[in-house]
Amino acid sequence: MKIGVSGASGQLGRAVVAELVRRRAAHSVVGISRTPERVQDPAEGRHGDFDAPQSLVRAYEGLDRLLLIPSAELRPGLRGRQMKDAIDAANRAGVKHLFLLSAAGTRQAALPEMRETYWTAEQHLIKTAPTWTIMRMNYYAEMMAQEIQMSLGAGVLTGLGEERVAYISRDDLAVAAAGALLSEGHAGAIYSVSGPAVVTGVDRAQIAAELTGKPVQFAVITKAQFRDGLAQAKLPPEIVEAMVEIKHSFVAGAFDIVSGDAERLAGRKPRALREVLAATLT
Repeated sequence: MKIGVSGASGQLGRAVVAELVRRRAAHSVVGISRTPERVQDPAEGRHGDFDAPQSLVRAYEGLDRLLLIPSAELRPGLRGRQMKDAIDAANRAGVKHLFLLSAAGTRQAALPEMRETYWTAEQHLIKTAPTWTIMRMNYYAEMMAQEIQMSLGAGVLTGLGEERVAYISRDDLAVAAAGALLSEGHAGAIYSVSGPAVVTGVDRAQIAAELTGKPVQFAVITKAQFRDGLAQAKLPPEIVEAMVEIKHSFVAGAFDIVSGDAERLAGRKPRALREVLAATLT
């Protein structure tokens, strides 16, 4: 069996390829990337660019299974188009089973919402792929760790509300994805790949205070205040709007989902947010 990982030079893609290689089962691994020279041996590196669909057809040829990881593109509409083109390319290349990485809480959405990407990709996958599996990931624990690190100096973590999130570490997601790619029984499944428990904004502040020995509070602010703070940090407008939307989705409950899917697919329990923060903050 030949397994491909599209987006193989990104952080998650590299982790999935490494896990597939580590397991050394009766399969070969192909990493597809704009920079195939960065794909680690013994995986095969192939050139594929989400913005050049014909390159994807060539890159996907001969694959039995393929994991599609969306790009980091944040400009409205582009990432959804990239995913549709990648799915079409995989179908043209004859890939037997497509696995799509999506986001927790995906539902019907329209531009300029960022989650339009996942809705568009999921719907196109279901309509066109011969066999498909969707893995809806929760929010990265590592991303929240970075946010906390940047906020420690002020002693205040901010949010737009309670923010109930079941954070998943990147490594646990990678192991779960590899587990799905290497096993049977996933056709037509939609998995919620979450961490082991929901953590609130107040919980995050308490964990950070305990790990650092410094006072840390959680404060609820308005969207305008949050947007202004990001703009003052001179972040690009597309990143500002993406962060505002993510924070709003926290409050709306999009990531307030706990399932056992990560453990079932990975064969191990996912790490709690505290464990990830302990490795980052101490």
